Amino acid sequence: MPPAPKPDPNMRIVEPEQAIENLLDRKPEPLFSDTLVPYAPSTHNLSTTGSDIEQGALYLMAKLTRDSEPLNSGLVWRIYSETTNEEGRLELIATAKGGDAEFRLDPGAYIIHTAYGHATSTNRIVIGRDIKSKMVILNAGGIKLSAALSEDLPLEKGPVRFDIYGMEFNERGERELVAKNVKSGSIVRLNSDTYHVVSRYGAVNAVVRADIQVIPGKLTEATVYHKAADITLKLVNTPGGEAIANTSWSVLSPGGDVVVEASGAFPDFVLAAGDYEVIARNNDKTFRTDFSVETGQNREVEVISAAAQSPKASN
Repeated sequence: MPPAPKPDPNMRIVEPEQAIENLLDRKPEPLFSDTLVPYAPSTHNLSTTGSDIEQGALYLMAKLTRDSEPLNSGLVWRIYSETTNEEGRLELIATAKGGDAEFRLDPGAYIIHTAYGHATSTNRIVIGRDIKSKMVILNAGGIKLSAALSEDLPLEKGPVRFDIYGMEFNERGERELVAKNVKSGSIVRLNSDTYHVVSRYGAVNAVVRADIQVIPGKLTEATVYHKAADITLKLVNTPGGEAIANTSWSVLSPGGDVVVEASGAFPDFVLAAGDYEVIARNNDKTFRTDFSVETGQNREVEVISAAAQSPKASN
């Protein structure tokens, strides 16, 4: 079987009469074109001798959309057997990374998994002893996430992370986690869909949520705005004095709920804008004070130990 020309990425793709089974149960356009296109081996020529005669050849390419150019890097291809092994799992037959990929396979049915970042498609194909090529349409795009306190105060660095979830809830009322701890400014490749994005500034209560749509073949840039500031706590004997060590802390909401607890001379938190009460405990004495957090106003909050004499403090 002599090699043939490489598939033309601009050729018109004819819709199949029946779409190939989509094992991810997604709703967009068929992800796996059923059109047969010419084949050419990527690294070596086909031979008509040996075991090659008993195998089929499969050449795979992928696009973000039907109208986009083929992807030449960043793809991960995995070929699985259709039947499960003794452990009840699909057996991984072959893998490839990069752009287009070539596989030699025994005749039979296989599962082809194509990944481009977090964008994936999973499809079934039947291989004979002939030469076959396919173009996978990922129907995918990407999002670039960033955070800011205002238009003039971007949060390019610091403790900002994003978690990306699907929109549907499972039987436990939880969303499927798609990508975790995404850094600000990172590009995440995703299947075309709407996603629930959770941005966390710090590790306490500065959280912003948004629903963001990923459009096929497009990069969606989104900025979320946090209303928060970085707060450092100090227990001192006099205003501006040295911080007292071995102090334990509790920050409370106006309703009396514990927002965060810590210990040490200089606990530091990112807190959402709002009103709080802080309780400092040192040497079996308790000291309290109220404070407010304003967006972008990073500052120290001092608790004066002399406040133990006030009605709000107790020994």
